[in-house]
Amino acid sequence: MAGYCYPRLFAHRGGGALAPENTLAGIRLAARLGYRGVEVDVMLSQDGLPVLIHDESLARTTDGAGDVARTPLAELSRLDAGSRFHRAFAGEPLPRLEDALDCCARLGLTVNIEIKPAAGLAEETGRTVGGRVAAGEPGAVLLSSFSEAALAAARLIAPAVPRALLFEAVPPDWQGRLSGLDCLGLHCAARHLSPELAAALRAAGIPFACYTVNEAATAAGLFEAGAAALFTDRLDLFDPRNPDRC
Repeated sequence: MAGYCYPRLFAHRGGGALAPENTLAGIRLAARLGYRGVEVDVMLSQDGLPVLIHDESLARTTDGAGDVARTPLAELSRLDAGSRFHRAFAGEPLPRLEDALDCCARLGLTVNIEIKPAAGLAEETGRTVGGRVAAGEPGAVLLSSFSEAALAAARLIAPAVPRALLFEAVPPDWQGRLSGLDCLGLHCAARHLSPELAAALRAAGIPFACYTVNEAATAAGLFEAGAAALFTDRLDLFDPRNPDRC
């Protein structure tokens, strides 16, 4: 994990608010706008294959119904993941993790894969995602999750791939929990990053990143506090080539 360098900005869920989330269209848009990092969410299909989607249910972002974990990949691949965002994206598919990794590699992007296991599938999801990224280019992938079980399983399969533990509000024992998983960094909700926590993270030499930051003043304060990176939906607000300016 030595040598991993956070991009200062990650396009949240691929294309932020400018494209359907967790799609190749969103990833390509982020790259066109100059972003060098994208964040995507990964869950398993019924047949245990990793796909990009945030929710356990298909209803919010696709024209499908039911749960991702109860739907085989062949059926997921036929869904429209773009029309609910805008008719201009009609027919945009729900991508496999392999498709997203290939796309990011071609575009020279680093990708933060958030492992989002459905209930009861933490270890299986971590193992599967770890297996997909283990042979990839070093430094091109960062794994993160709220699920410590998923990160632990991914670590067994892909120990060299950097990991970050996700929190909304950071618990008092954060340092021990990161150490137990050999995590590179900590990711948390921006509203829960106190000056005291930022100082403790800096003192411990732990890179930290904050989500989801959609205001210029908030971003400036977080960078001043020492944040290594921010996740944003407002790809139009920031200049990714000069991320400390908006």
